[in-house]
Amino acid sequence: MTLHQIRRDYTQGTLDRDQLSEDPVEQFERWLQEYMDTGAPDPTAMTVATVDENGQPSQRIVLLKDIVDGDFVFYTNLESRKAKELAKNPRISLHFPWHLIERQVKICGRVEPLSTASVAKYFLSRPKESQLAAWASAQSQPVSTRQMLMNKFAEAKQKFARGEVPLPKFWGGYKVTPHEVEFWQGGAHRLHDRFQYQKQDDGHWQIQRLMP
Repeated sequence: MTLHQIRRDYTQGTLDRDQLSEDPVEQFERWLQEYMDTGAPDPTAMTVATVDENGQPSQRIVLLKDIVDGDFVFYTNLESRKAKELAKNPRISLHFPWHLIERQVKICGRVEPLSTASVAKYFLSRPKESQLAAWASAQSQPVSTRQMLMNKFAEAKQKFARGEVPLPKFWGGYKVTPHEVEFWQGGAHRLHDRFQYQKQDDGHWQIQRLMP
C-alpha cells in the first residue's frame, strides 16, 4: 500500500450550530470530557506551535494542565526552545487531535507567564521523579548520550534525597488566552463540519461555519 492509498471515511457524527455553546471554552470542556470518557490515552495531549524570530514555526507535544478563567495552562522549562520563542513572540497555537472520535480543536492566542506561586503549587504536586527530571534536564540542549542524562538524574536524586524538591528557577508555566477557537468534526466524503469562534472587541464570540 502506498501513502496516497491510506484513507478512511469519517462517519461518527456531525456538528450543527445549535449544538454549540456560545462560549468556546465551555464547548471545549464538553468535548474534552467526552473524549476522556472514551478512555483514550493522553486526552490532554496537545501540539504547541511557536514561531522563532526568523518566522520558522516549530511544534511539540505538551500536556494541558488546567483551564482557569477561560485560559489554557501548561508548564515547561523556561530555557527550552518554546519558552525562548514565546519570550520574543507571545503568539501561540494549540491543537488537540482527538482521532478516536474524529474531532479536532485548534486554538490561537497569546501567552502570559504564570506567577511563581502558581508554578510552585503545581510543581510540588508532581511525582518526585518528575520534579527530579526537571532539575536533571536542560531542555532542548544537546546531550551526548542517554547515560549522561541518567547521570544528571542520579545526581539530582542524591542531592534532594531528603525533604521536598525545590522549584527550579528555570521552570515555569504559561496561560494561553484564546482569541480564535475552531472545532472540527469529521464528515463523510470529506465534507467535514468546522465552526470557528472569533473574539470580538466587546468580548463576545462570533461563530461562523467554515467550508471543509
